[in-house]
Amino acid sequence: MQESKNDHEETKNPNTDNQFTTGGEEEESLTLKENFRILFGASRGFWLVNMVNFGDGIAYFGILHLMTLFISRDVGFSDHTTGIAVSTFTGLVTLFMFGGGFISDWLGVRKSLTLCLLGLLLGRLMFTASPVAPGVLAGFSIWSGLIIMALATGILQPTLYAGVKEYTDPRTATIGYSLLYAIMNLGIVAEAFVSPFIRQTYGITGVYLALIGITGLMLLLHLTFFTKKREKQDRVVFVEKKVTAEPEKSKRMKLSELPFLDSRFIFFIFVLLPVRTLFAHQFLTMPDYITRCFPEHVGARLEWFQGLNPLIIVIFVPLIAAFTRKVSVIKMMIIGTTVSALTTFILIPGPSLTMLIVYIIIFSFGEAIWSSRFLEYVANLAPVGRVGAYMGLAGIPWFFAKFTTGFYSGIMIEKFIPFEGVHDSGTMWLVYSFIACISPIGLIIGKKWIDKGVPD
Repeated sequence: MQESKNDHEETKNPNTDNQFTTGGEEEESLTLKENFRILFGASRGFWLVNMVNFGDGIAYFGILHLMTLFISRDVGFSDHTTGIAVSTFTGLVTLFMFGGGFISDWLGVRKSLTLCLLGLLLGRLMFTASPVAPGVLAGFSIWSGLIIMALATGILQPTLYAGVKEYTDPRTATIGYSLLYAIMNLGIVAEAFVSPFIRQTYGITGVYLALIGITGLMLLLHLTFFTKKREKQDRVVFVEKKVTAEPEKSKRMKLSELPFLDSRFIFFIFVLLPVRTLFAHQFLTMPDYITRCFPEHVGARLEWFQGLNPLIIVIFVPLIAAFTRKVSVIKMMIIGTTVSALTTFILIPGPSLTMLIVYIIIFSFGEAIWSSRFLEYVANLAPVGRVGAYMGLAGIPWFFAKFTTGFYSGIMIEKFIPFEGVHDSGTMWLVYSFIACISPIGLIIGKKWIDKGVPD
């Protein structure tokens, strides 16, 4: 799930409305070593949140990476219907995330995690059981499972970020969010390494049953150790709230401040939609491409190829961010999206194991360049006090990319890499490459205009 960045504002940031204190102490400027020392000695609540984060990184992506193969082969859907099903699931995850934060705020982190884990356990059981369900119950089981999983995941994601916010203090919040992202990706890498061995012996259903077991174990550990007492002891308390008096604004003024009326903001987030389709193809198209166009022993290691991406992201995102922090966001976005788009041309000559690995590495490097800078620009573009609204709407193009790509990916698979018949994968990747190139070209054309929207 490609998806997120720390939007936590520290105590003395003038753009925040809330002030946090930790027993009245002044916020300290800490070295990286001191941050890690404090965080690793931090509350159990923080690590209990990350226990769920790590386990769900394994389970969610383990299911997603094999979902197209499971639905088409085990359930028996056509390639087109499979694409629609997977795209509907991933699109709903993003859609439910928009409201998931409100549910998390209402229930609190501990109760929200309990609800999410129960929903994930039920949804994953129904989804996995769909091939053996009789008659119409099979369709009911698979679609209900997808919707329940999407809803639970959509609530879980903002809950995990809320958990980091509640169980770290302002000094360690940034490192806390970085660890959350890194731990999730480590879960993906762990799953990608082990999954092929289980799949070769027990099939995709065997992998899914193991992931259901991990979900159940997470729920058991959560209920056992994340108690009301632990929640009360470890949570960082909001002891002070700063109230800023503002003059009453007319309805017209309030309407003019809405993010979707900011032309630069709308152009920026939607110009990235074409290149984002490539990320959707990593789970919509790549599984069939690898298993149909490469020898059987390569397809048997599908998850290893999928695990390369998060491994590279974990290593290079912080390094690139550290070395390019003085480079303008737009310039980094242009470079990163250009790398992501042009790298896809590597696949046009036809299936080659070497070129596939080169593609994954360079494509992931491009993602590491631009994905971490996207929300940075959105945050800088947003007026004071409107960062949250801008951040929420910034996810809409990713929703459209995931939701719409599946409506044509299955058709393209059936046409260019059918299960039986002549393959022409090069033409398929050529089309996808040209679509993705729209993003860097659009950014280059609009660079000067976009740059004017952000204050120095």
